[in-house]
Parts: sequence; C-alpha cells; structure tokens
Amino acid sequence: METLKRLFKNKDVLKRLGFTLIAFLVFKLLTYVTMPLINPESLTDLFENSGFLGIVNSISGDALRNYSIIALGISPYITASIVIQLLQMDIIPVLKEWAEEGEVGRAKISRLTRYLAIGLAFVQAIAMTFAFRGSENSLFEYGVADWATSGGRNLWFLVYFYIAVVLTAGTAFMIWLADQITLHGVGNGSSMLIVAGIIISFPGTIASLIQYYIADPAGALGANISAVQGEFAGYVLFGVCILLFIVVLVGITYMQGASRKIPIQYANRPAGSKFAGKNESNLPIKINSANVIPVIFASILLSLPNTIFSYIEWGENAAGIQNWLGQIFAYDQPIGFAIYIVLIFVFTFFYSFIIIKPEDIAENLQKSNAYIPGVRPGFETESYITKTLFRVTVIGALYLVVVASLPIIASMALGHDYAQIGGTSLLIIVGVALETARQIETDTQDKVYAGFMR
Repeated sequence: METLKRLFKNKDVLKRLGFTLIAFLVFKLLTYVTMPLINPESLTDLFENSGFLGIVNSISGDALRNYSIIALGISPYITASIVIQLLQMDIIPVLKEWAEEGEVGRAKISRLTRYLAIGLAFVQAIAMTFAFRGSENSLFEYGVADWATSGGRNLWFLVYFYIAVVLTAGTAFMIWLADQITLHGVGNGSSMLIVAGIIISFPGTIASLIQYYIADPAGALGANISAVQGEFAGYVLFGVCILLFIVVLVGITYMQGASRKIPIQYANRPAGSKFAGKNESNLPIKINSANVIPVIFASILLSLPNTIFSYIEWGENAAGIQNWLGQIFAYDQPIGFAIYIVLIFVFTFFYSFIIIKPEDIAENLQKSNAYIPGVRPGFETESYITKTLFRVTVIGALYLVVVASLPIIASMALGHDYAQIGGTSLLIIVGVALETARQIETDTQDKVYAGFMR
C-alpha cells in the first residue's frame, strides 16, 4: 500500500505509466487493421489445436488470427536477440569483442539485432503467406488470383513482395514502439508488448471457457445427462479451471523470486565493528535462471513439424505415416509429451549455463578480492559454482515441466484447450510484472530520497 501511495504521488511515474497504457491502446487498435488483399476469415480453422500458431498468435494479441499489418508482432526481434546472444559465445569473435566494449559495443549489437530482425521479418512474412495460401483455405480476397494470373501472367511474386513489405514495416513499427516504451514508459518495451498481447487475448479465452462449460455444457459433458445436471457440472468445471489458473499463478509468482544464495566474503574489507556485516555478501542464483525461454523453444520445436506436415499433400497410402508422425509431435500423445519434457530439460540446462557463466563469475570474484568461504579462488570456485548451478537448474527444470504440463493434463482431463491459459503465458506475465513492479518501486523511492536530501 505504501508503494501505491508513493506511485500516485509521483507525477513522473504516473506520466510514464500513462504513456505505456497509450502505447498498449495503439497496439490493440493495430491488431484490427487487416492486411490488404487478405481474407482473415479463412484462417480461423488453422488456429484450432495448433500449439505453434497458438503461441505466436497469443504473443501478437490475436493480430496473427486477424492477419493485421502487425501480424508478426515483436517476435522477429525477440528471435534476433536470442540468435545474437548465442552467437556471442565465441561463435563469432567480433560479437564477443563488441559485448566487452561497454556502451559502444552494446550500441553496435543493438543495431545489428534490429537489422537481423527486419531481415527475419521479411523472410518470415513470405514463408507464412505462402504456407497459409497452400492450405485448403482461400487466403486472398476475391479477384487477387485473377489479377495475378490474368493474360497468362504470373505476378504472384509481386503480391508476396507487397505483403512482406507491409508486414515487415509493421514489425519495424513494433520495434520502434517498444523503444518508446523503454524510454518514456514503464518497464522493458519488448517484454511489455509481449505481455500486452497475451493479456489482450485473455478475455477471448475466458469467453471460450464460459461458452464451453456454461453456455453449452452438453457439448463438453455429453448429451446423456439432464439439463440441471449439465448446468451444475458445467459451473463446477468452470470453477475448477479458474482455481487451477489461480494456483498456477500463485505458484509461478513464488518460484520466480526463489534463489539459491552463495555466501561471499571480501578479503580487502576489515571485519571490525564499524564494518560489521559489510564484508559479507551473497551471490544469488535464481531457481529459474532460463525463465520462459526453454518452454517457448520446446513448444515451437515440437509444434513446428505438425505445422509443416499440415501443408503437405498426403496420399491415401501415406495416411498411416501421417498419423504416426502426428502422434510423435503431439502434446496429448505419450510420445510427444515425453519429447516435450525432454526438450524443456535440455533447453533449461543449455540456456541457464549461457546466462550464468561460472568461469566468468569465478574470474570476477577473484578480481574483486572476493571468495566463497571454504573454497579456494580460481578453478575450485568455478567448479563449486558449476555444481551449485547444476543442482539448482534441476529444480528449475522440474518446475518448468510442471508449469508447462498442467495445461496439457487439464486439456486431456477436462476436454478444453488450455495451452494458452497457463504455462508459457503466465510465466511471461509474472516475470515481466515482477520486474516492472521493482522498477516502479525503485523510481518512487528515488523520488522520495531526492526530496529528503533537499
């Protein structure tokens, strides 16, 4: 409550918060601006039970389902950022040198990330339009095909080029809007836009639950029960869904802040009474260092094959192969579910050791004349941090598996698709919300301290 009081008394923070809300409104309005030449109604069936498209659509705030001019959203920029971060691991020496150059190097990396994001957006726009057109649905408005093929011409490349340019421009605008939120708003702009997209899609998800369990309980529970029994059971199942949502939300909020603290002492600080408690510190290692990245990577990698297979013309003789492949890459099948869990574990360990580098931490501690009690500086410190990080990451991977699996298990048990309610979406929302809350609290405290000094 004290933080809220300081928030409403701080005009600067209120202005930044208002700017962020206006940016969200602009984002929401743009999701309704449909891409010219496209018939978005033809895409409705493609998003049913599609994990990959569902995740992308959730992040874009239903812009992909509407095929708006910002259908790609901020996703190409996020992908480019992850790629550049991975390439800095001694894969491209120049990028590693830039990362160590301070502010100048970070500016170069930021510029390169934006160029790569624009390139990825253009390629992704062409590939996505081509894939959607290859389905049984009529993607383009009436008359586009006649114009592109009339008189023996083949001008489809102009249509694709035009759509790709518009969608790429939409991504460029989203990157610019994210920068404006970072500079003049609250929180990290890219993260805030992703959260805004997920929150925008939440009302539709709740409406879907109400329609499924309350408005049409016979469709969810079967027609062999009475109307009264069906209505009562529908309300009960709807309440179970909301309760599950709240439990997952509270659990994620608690686990996101959990960490393993390694005690550290500084050799160059006296331990006298004047410095009591100041010569000791700790090195916190978060339980979930990788955050939501492993779940996103695992979901996309598992769902992408089925998305590709859906655009392949399978003959009658290959129906068995198609069914077998569908079971391997499906969340609700035993094999696909096992692969999903393994992928989360692999990506959690991989990304955690990318973010937290024991070798660099040990080197920095030695340079700062700091050490872990009972552990020698240098290689032994690196080995100790590595073992600690490994044990903590095991817990973090199990936590991510539980959070990612709950919506899938609930879908199989209760009959509704919860893939976009829990797991990935809540991890993103809670993580960004906690970081934003800390930033707001810091900003309000700075204002109070400045007034005190005056």
